[in-house]
Amino acid sequence: MTGADPIPTDDDAGAIDAVAAMLAVLDLAASDARTSEDIFTGVSQAMPLGRVYGGQVLAQSIVAASRTLPADRVPHSMHGYFLRPGDAAKGITFSVDRIHDGRSFSTRRTQAFQEGVPIFSMIASFQDEDPGIEHQAAMPDGIPDPETLPDFEARLEGLHPMTKRMFLERPVDLRHVPSPIYLSVDGAAQPHQAVWMRTRRELPDDPAVHRAALAYLSDLTIQESILRAHGIAWARPGLKVASLDHAMWWHRFGRVDEWFLYVQESPSARGGRGLATGRIYSRDGLLLASVAQEIMVRVPDESGR
Repeated sequence: MTGADPIPTDDDAGAIDAVAAMLAVLDLAASDARTSEDIFTGVSQAMPLGRVYGGQVLAQSIVAASRTLPADRVPHSMHGYFLRPGDAAKGITFSVDRIHDGRSFSTRRTQAFQEGVPIFSMIASFQDEDPGIEHQAAMPDGIPDPETLPDFEARLEGLHPMTKRMFLERPVDLRHVPSPIYLSVDGAAQPHQAVWMRTRRELPDDPAVHRAALAYLSDLTIQESILRAHGIAWARPGLKVASLDHAMWWHRFGRVDEWFLYVQESPSARGGRGLATGRIYSRDGLLLASVAQEIMVRVPDESGR
């Protein structure tokens, strides 16, 4: 894939900058160093809290692995572990190990490092497109169209400027069903939600860009079904959440600059950990991908401990 910018189609300069920044971090540079492994380097998007966004590093790891394969052998699954929080002000080095190449499948291991210390480790499998049997779980009925839902950014008026910047400079439009949980959780506590998503302007036509961008966005809201199950908003004082691992399966190609529906639910939480699963559908009902993630979640009691 390449990170060449398409012609801007959004009048919002912030949106244009955010999408361009996303494409820039997904366009890795190959290292000239001679080694037994394939080495790539990348940068991070600036983040208000200074930590690397997890979806970014897992998408970059997929890009790095893809660079060692022909363009027609595409990712179909990845399993990764977040080992340490990354520093968004520092570069990231990606080391790719060519584990296996078969007639139809290839396996790659990618390790992401900062200052010689691993922050993320992933194994991914790639496949040539082959015909075969096909079925899919149906998209849920009764989900409102994204155009009928309020823009969550309108709910952020009055927040601290640094907190507001975290949302306004995202490269993606979001429409929550039933509503966001940033400041409060509306309605009954329940372990499921859905979110419409799309990038805030058109992306290049390169399918590799859209696969990587889908991985980037897959980490954005999946944790929320765990919090919503207990009526916990992101703004809860003392709340600590960290992604532990992430798995993703690409089923069918879809564009991420068109609305897609991310259906999310949490089957379990225990011992300071919560599991969330997700299914990603195109607007016309094609199942594009499945996702699973476990998080560490620590909620202070009423005494603040």
